[in-house]
Amino acid sequence: MITGILGILGILTAWFGIEFGRDLSRNRASLESETSFATSSAIGFTTNFFDTLGIGSFAPTTALLKVFKQIQDRVIPGTLNVSCTIPVVAEAFIFITVIEVEPITLISMLGAATLGAWLGAGVVSHLPEKKIQLGMAIALFVTAILMLCSIMGWMPGGGEAIGLSGIKLVVAVVANFILGALMTLGIGMYAPCMALVYFLGMSPTVAFPIMMGSCAFLMPVASIKFVREGSYNRKASLAIGVFGLVGVFIAAYIVKSLPLDVLRWLVIAVILYTSMTMFKSVRKPATADAQK
Repeated sequence: MITGILGILGILTAWFGIEFGRDLSRNRASLESETSFATSSAIGFTTNFFDTLGIGSFAPTTALLKVFKQIQDRVIPGTLNVSCTIPVVAEAFIFITVIEVEPITLISMLGAATLGAWLGAGVVSHLPEKKIQLGMAIALFVTAILMLCSIMGWMPGGGEAIGLSGIKLVVAVVANFILGALMTLGIGMYAPCMALVYFLGMSPTVAFPIMMGSCAFLMPVASIKFVREGSYNRKASLAIGVFGLVGVFIAAYIVKSLPLDVLRWLVIAVILYTSMTMFKSVRKPATADAQK
């Protein structure tokens, strides 16, 4: 079953790669002059390195592109999706391969997130974004505190399981469906997914193939639309995609070799970071930049 998952993901990625390559070839003489390939490459390497550690790449990539004035605001959404597709797919392939998850659990949660993003988009898009962000920010903050209490021995929590069954599997599927739908509001699923698997008694490492696999199945198709419409920065996307891939491979083997206790502290840091980011977004008058 795992081979089948990777096979489907490979087909989607190849489809995206063909569309992206053709568009670059057709427009190679008119690549964006305002974009520095070197600067965008450095941004891509950095943000995708930390994305592989579970930080999320959309928000920091957006911030850095704006700070260094690499692209126009109107093409930021398309550039984020197109540039990060290959790195995220690589993350999914690496972690699904090297981190063991029971196939039924993995397939169920990947499918739920994908369906949530497609079927739940219409419903979620009508919900008040600020209230959802506030609720998620509070929930993640509380989760981080509870995880800290568990690590310090003040209360039980977490586990070593690599799969779920019964009511826990049902909860995981429903929750991942909701997280997939919330992605349409720009609420990243990395930190919530980490919290979810932790409190269902699974190993924190299991979150990596689940959350990255979920995003990897969505991004190629979404990116193809941006490519066909030409609604993205070609030079920045190429630079971020190529050097982001390098960052992924370096970070992936760091994560793979981290002791479980160290990983738990990393998860807490990621969840707290995401919570603070959401609290900050709630205070802004306009919709904050999305994060993966």
